[in-house]
Amino acid sequence: MKILVIEDEPQLLSNIKESLEKEKFLIETASDYSCAIAKLFIYDYDCILLDIMLPDGNGLTILEKLKKEGKSENVIIISAKESLDDKLKGLELGADDYLTKPFHLAELTARVKAVLRRQILEGKNTIEIANIILDLKERTFKSNTIDVPLNRKEFDILNYFLLNKNRLITKSGLAEHVWGDNADNADNFDFVYYQIKNLRKKLSLSAAEVEIESVYGIGYKLIET
Repeated sequence: MKILVIEDEPQLLSNIKESLEKEKFLIETASDYSCAIAKLFIYDYDCILLDIMLPDGNGLTILEKLKKEGKSENVIIISAKESLDDKLKGLELGADDYLTKPFHLAELTARVKAVLRRQILEGKNTIEIANIILDLKERTFKSNTIDVPLNRKEFDILNYFLLNKNRLITKSGLAEHVWGDNADNADNFDFVYYQIKNLRKKLSLSAAEVEIESVYGIGYKLIET
């Protein structure tokens, strides 16, 4: 899962990033309005943590732009402002939650997980398709009730495919979602192919009733077999 944290306080931004990375989320950051806008309208995110007060703009303006583009889901406002008007305005613009500073990082993490479960899995912690179960909380994978070990990237790739079953996933889209900004600096997508190759082998050996198909020259698609 990929999260964008928009926060101008360097220490808080660092603390949030470190805390969420421990939960195996892929974290990207923006410390001002301009950077946030640039990232939001180039990349897609599973969740956005949005500070209202930014050096060169207002977070509510960002939320207004997201709503116009149909991207205002999965936004959690984090702000020192305790104004009820700001909170109501943010929720009216499509934000899912509002957390007032100072807050405990454990509470923020819980809010993030709750929003993701609500929006993507209707409150569940698992994705169950055919004879496989992917547990997002424990980060485990079972095929035919047998545990199958996956490394971090394999887990994230399978998670992304399962959430987009039967949809075409481009190599660049997969790389950007799982590897984040680092994917932009890659000369090719060999690193994607390597992880896909290993994941396919594990799916096959565990008799999983799903398969990752190649779509020549474009990307991949996960289907039930």
